Amino acid sequence: MKKLLVLGGGTAGTMSANRLAHLLKDWKVTVVDRDDNHRYQPGFLFMPFGTYSPDQITRSRRETLNKKVNLVLGEIDRIDGDSNKVFLVDGSEFDYDYLIIATGVSPRADQTDGLAEGLSSNDAVHEFYSYEGSKALAERLKRFDAGNVVINIVEMPIKCPVAPLEFAFLADDYFKSRGIRDKVTMTYVTPLGAAFTQPIAAQAFGATLEEKSISVEPDFMLMEVDNDTNEIISFDERRIPFDLLVSIPVNMGQDFLTASGLGNELNLVPVDKFTQLSNKYSNVFALGDANNIPASKAGSVAHFEVDIFIENFLEHIAGKEMTHRFDGHANCFIETGGGKAMLIDFNYNVEPLPGRYPYPIVGPMSLLKKTRMNHMGKMAFRWVYWNILMPGRQMPVPAHMSLSGKNTDMLDEAKLAKAAL
Repeated sequence: MKKLLVLGGGTAGTMSANRLAHLLKDWKVTVVDRDDNHRYQPGFLFMPFGTYSPDQITRSRRETLNKKVNLVLGEIDRIDGDSNKVFLVDGSEFDYDYLIIATGVSPRADQTDGLAEGLSSNDAVHEFYSYEGSKALAERLKRFDAGNVVINIVEMPIKCPVAPLEFAFLADDYFKSRGIRDKVTMTYVTPLGAAFTQPIAAQAFGATLEEKSISVEPDFMLMEVDNDTNEIISFDERRIPFDLLVSIPVNMGQDFLTASGLGNELNLVPVDKFTQLSNKYSNVFALGDANNIPASKAGSVAHFEVDIFIENFLEHIAGKEMTHRFDGHANCFIETGGGKAMLIDFNYNVEPLPGRYPYPIVGPMSLLKKTRMNHMGKMAFRWVYWNILMPGRQMPVPAHMSLSGKNTDMLDEAKLAKAAL
């Protein structure tokens, strides 16, 4: 009996394990994770504002996995790719014929001077990129009545690159609902040159920030969080004071990956961006946030990536060439407050464009436009996540990005040709 070992029981790991458990009839499929708590991570954005409770975004990993999948709870120590073995901290070891690494990324405050200290001992410093951090920020916001709120991205890439913008928009809405918005100044501090990496979307997001009187401090490379003066300091010595700092720390993969010779400087696994096959081992794949592909670290990427990966994996284990290519497809809803949201849809070659999604003319979603329908889509996605994506059911949207319904007049001929590749 052949063995497939999946490291990580989050979004990409669960989807791939559940789908392959149906397809690999005579294989043993095992998932390893440190605990039995599967978190719906998009919910971390909403918990600070009371939209979701902790119970609404947590399920047992065992309950989300197919009964054919064996679940092992334990801390991973290292991978020995030469001998096809994975070792756990408790001394257990597992051999495999094929390995899927889907261990995600985590916020690493320890990578920035003063940030870890601030999160542990300064009530003015918080983050929402972890379960505990999101819960703590919810309690802090209840007690916040006035002052300077600074939302700071330490470094890219991060999970869900639009989430910090969403937090800014939702915080504006939250302070208005409490009648204290006029007592709060808000600053969005980013290492990027604009509100987003892609120019057309950056213009739309920047306009929304301006409408909400949220100032932007671009090109801010954070050097230190000064917990004595409550300031963030950049490498070019700019200082921004805060009464509440909402930090998005450096996001990194797991340390054991680099220790095992599989990770880069951010502990991400270098892979072929079209197939997610490891650059080092022909029986190792890395999916979702754990790999280094030049796409957003978002749940939608994991979903579309797994759709392509399953077909490639079946070809690969049969000794055939992998004929399917993942195009970096991502789409993200961006909450803008007031019960509305935007939607972006893009891939490796095409930036977010205005238009309709998933179908031309009828939509029903509008791209780069604030609508109630987009907000409803965002809020409905939690049900979709638990009941369609995690069990491994097919979504009625294509894995590859389509130009259909998009305003391609904003692309020049070179970009259109590249998009067709």
